[in-house]
Amino acid sequence: MKPAIVGHGGASCTSDQQGAVDSAIEKAWAGLLHHDSAIDAAIQAVSLMEDDIRLNAGTGSNPRIGGKIQLDAAIATNDGRFGSVIGIEETPNPIFVAASLLSNSVNTLYGSDARDFADIRGIAKHPVVGRRNHSSDTVGAIARDTQGVIAVASSTGGPPDRIPGRVGDTAIFGSGVWCDSTVGIAATGIGEAIMRDVSCFRVAQCYLGSAGAISLSDCIIEYLDKVGETFEIGFIALTSNGMGLGIANTAMPWRFCTCD
Repeated sequence: MKPAIVGHGGASCTSDQQGAVDSAIEKAWAGLLHHDSAIDAAIQAVSLMEDDIRLNAGTGSNPRIGGKIQLDAAIATNDGRFGSVIGIEETPNPIFVAASLLSNSVNTLYGSDARDFADIRGIAKHPVVGRRNHSSDTVGAIARDTQGVIAVASSTGGPPDRIPGRVGDTAIFGSGVWCDSTVGIAATGIGEAIMRDVSCFRVAQCYLGSAGAISLSDCIIEYLDKVGETFEIGFIALTSNGMGLGIANTAMPWRFCTCD
């Protein structure tokens, strides 16, 4: 199987954030070429973007009203595993905590209990300063390795000045991420609208339901045409045997790497 990786830096990004995406995806791609697993590559790409102050995840995250930095992250694999965390604090790399749930019977943890779980797993705990009024929204990566494994990972600091307790789409399977034996999909944009429409599932449903008669890119474009300008949204996607895609109805830096 030909390895590949695709990643994005969030809907409504500005041009200076493209470099952050390029750097993270290229480093994760180098790992894939040296036989890293798809899971390792997706985690590495997202964790590097979490470490980049230019992007709205991890260290660059938006604070809520009141100043708290509470982060969401998720990872899903094509063998049916899923892990996510919601509202975790003092965790510069929430994707590590989400990934540690892939081998757990529980899929999702919230808030201080997620942080307690991270402590047990030895995942670094540090204050997260964040960046107020960040222009970007969410980061994500999808990797495929030589064994045909697909992994989708996503992380976000959420929109600026959101109310306490607000939950977005990033950590919700079917809304912010989707992965099955055929395709991996990650979304970015207005979380409430993405949750209501279960956006990643809608795209997957179009692609899988057509039995190959409709291309994945056409399914995304059809969905964006339906949405129009009612809300900002973008997708990255990667199939079990095809090319990676990045399509949005707004600015969205993205990068795809595979063998020639």
